[in-house]
Amino acid sequence: MKLSTKGLSLLAVGASIIALSGCSAGGPTTGGDSSEGAASTRACVILPDADSGTRWERGDRPALDKALKDAGYDTDIQNAKSDTTAYATIADQQLAQGCGVMILIDYQGAAIQVAAKAKAQGIPVIAYDRPIEGADYYVSFDNFHVGELQGQSLLDGLEAAGVDPKAAQVIYVGGDATDGNAKQFHDGADSILKAAGVVPVFETKGTWVAAEAGTAFEQAYTTVQGNLDGVWVANDTNAQAVIAVLDKNGKKIPVTGQDASIIGLQNVLLGKQVSTIYKPFTVEADAASKLAIQILGGESPSVADKTDDGVPYVKLDPEVITPDKVVDVIDGGDATYADVCTADVKAACDAAGLTE
Repeated sequence: MKLSTKGLSLLAVGASIIALSGCSAGGPTTGGDSSEGAASTRACVILPDADSGTRWERGDRPALDKALKDAGYDTDIQNAKSDTTAYATIADQQLAQGCGVMILIDYQGAAIQVAAKAKAQGIPVIAYDRPIEGADYYVSFDNFHVGELQGQSLLDGLEAAGVDPKAAQVIYVGGDATDGNAKQFHDGADSILKAAGVVPVFETKGTWVAAEAGTAFEQAYTTVQGNLDGVWVANDTNAQAVIAVLDKNGKKIPVTGQDASIIGLQNVLLGKQVSTIYKPFTVEADAASKLAIQILGGESPSVADKTDDGVPYVKLDPEVITPDKVVDVIDGGDATYADVCTADVKAACDAAGLTE
């Protein structure tokens, strides 16, 4: 994926990312009694998991549901709960009832067959957050750039610690290889680190399961006998598992992350994580909703960017969050002062100038 040379303002993204073409074939309806049938009025959405540490239920579900219903369309939003069989079953049920558009967040490749079934029925598919083979549109943040930002953050951390990147002992802890984004995060980070002379001494098997990431990292840590200067980690959840191992061994070194989760923000404030990457779900949900609403309204969206394989790509810009930028996440509504600044983090919040 090529790095975009022109960033989008998060505040203006809803108005600027999608240019319309074509004419409406009919306005929205407010229920399922339209003569056009349910398929023309329903947006079918499948979320990948319901884990408390992820954003899908607390963030994306209500944002997508509200935007689509406010536009007058029906929604069917269900969660596969980390089960590929459940994912397929949900999709079959939704398709049987009729969908005008499908918004799919992939889980371990389960969305590929769903996308094929939808397209066979003439139903457009929006790959949301994660790429899906065969999708008609892709809405996500610039994930290669996410990796680049992580790589630069790790380099900044090494420099602050007085470590020469060319001599640095660095472990990579990546995401699940079945998630197309994981490779983009890895490759973006590696492009920056490699250019600076960093050669990883160990790469763990990728996963999004924190317990697995922690176990794999602990094994890697033992392998290098604790001789370690930094860790590139693909997201905040895995970073917390890595930090737990480092804490147990009394070691504090630069660790990366992403998602601007509560634990990630806390670790950034406490100096246990050099940064997290902020990808506001509200911005992503807004972009996907606008695209779906155009499709449901009979319009033919035109999207400026494309993926390397030619899929129209609504590409959104991420933001690096360091202690002085945690306020951006709180002001953006994706975290609260009360959630972040718990008793054990209060002093760090005060130092960063955060107030209730």
